Amino acid sequence: MEFRDFHPTNAPASRARRPAAQAPSGEAHGLWRTLPLEGAFEVVYEDARGVWTTRILDARELKLGPGRTLLGGTDRAHGLYRGLRADRIRRLTEPAGGTRIETGILDWLLARADAQRRARGGRQRPRAA
Repeated sequence: MEFRDFHPTNAPASRARRPAAQAPSGEAHGLWRTLPLEGAFEVVYEDARGVWTTRILDARELKLGPGRTLLGGTDRAHGLYRGLRADRIRRLTEPAGGTRIETGILDWLLARADAQRRARGGRQRPRAA
């Protein structure tokens, strides 16, 4: 048997083929939005198995997407990029400033990214997600 026996090329299509709809101009870059964020943070993180780990992260960005937000940066212990889900961060400490946050972590990160954007003058090229 050949592939054509199961999927004949001259059979009428079960669905009409039409080009994909164009995304509105606001969604042209996808559903994820990236906010630049700088800083070194000590993060107590709960992974998918429920195990808590402490990581030191050199933050690069905050990625806002449908249903989740990721804090992205380089893990100092391994030298690898990590994207940590903000809802799984149990404690965030900023060693340079002595700030320690256990509740409202996402709100604090968003405020911090906004303050850094304003300090840069609000002018930065959009980054691809």
